[in-house]
Amino acid sequence: MGQTITFQRPDGQTVSGYLAEPAHPTGAPGVVVIQEWWGLNDQIRGVADRLALAGYRALVPDLYRGKSTVEAEEAHHLMTGLNFADAASQDIAGAVRWLKSGGAKVGVTGFCMGGALTLLAACFVPEVDAATTWYGFPPLEYIDATQIKAPLMGHWATQDQAFAIASVDALESKLREAGVQFEFHRYLAQHGFANETAVGPGRIPMTQYDPVWAQQAWDRTLRFFGRVLG
Repeated sequence: MGQTITFQRPDGQTVSGYLAEPAHPTGAPGVVVIQEWWGLNDQIRGVADRLALAGYRALVPDLYRGKSTVEAEEAHHLMTGLNFADAASQDIAGAVRWLKSGGAKVGVTGFCMGGALTLLAACFVPEVDAATTWYGFPPLEYIDATQIKAPLMGHWATQDQAFAIASVDALESKLREAGVQFEFHRYLAQHGFANETAVGPGRIPMTQYDPVWAQQAWDRTLRFFGRVLG
C-alpha cells in the first residue's frame, strides 16, 4: 500500500523514504516512523501501513541509505556508523517538514534505536507536534529536555536488558524538572515487545514479542496521536 518517495533535508540533501497513505490523504495528520537498528525493512514498513489504516500519512525515512540486515552484528555496525544528531536534525526534520507541507499536524514515533532518535527529534525539531518512543533512549546527557515542547508518550519494558528501566526513571525526572508534558507506561515485558518478528528460534536474544502488551501500547499510542494530532 506504500511507495518510495524522496524529500529534502533542511541542508538541501535528498533522502528517500517509504510513504504509506490512508484512503483519504488530503489534510490527514502525519507520523514520521523511525526504524529499529535493522534498517528500513518489511516490519517497519508494516508499522507505517498500520498507521495509514488508522488514518495517518506515515513516512519512514531511510536512515541507512538503502541498507538493512537481519544480523545483529551488522545491525550494530550500521547503527554505530549513523550520526544520530544528523539523522534527527536533518533526515527526521526533513520528513516532518515534508509531511507538514500538507497542512496538518505531524508526530514522530520510533522503536529501539528509533526510540532514541524520536527523543532527539523532540529536542531538535521544533515542528514536531507529538512524539511516542518505544523502548529506546539516547544517553541522557544528550537530551536537553528544556527544548521539548511537544507532548511525549513512552512505552518501556521492565525486563529490558538493552535499555535499563532505572534509566527510564532518571529520564522521567529530567522531563518532569523541565516541565515536559509526558506519559510513560511500563510493561512486564522484554525489549522489542511490539516487534512481531521477535518470536521463535530465530529471534535475537534479549527481545521477545508480546502481543497483549503490544496491542495495549498501540491502543494508547493511537488514542494519544488522535487526541494531539487530530
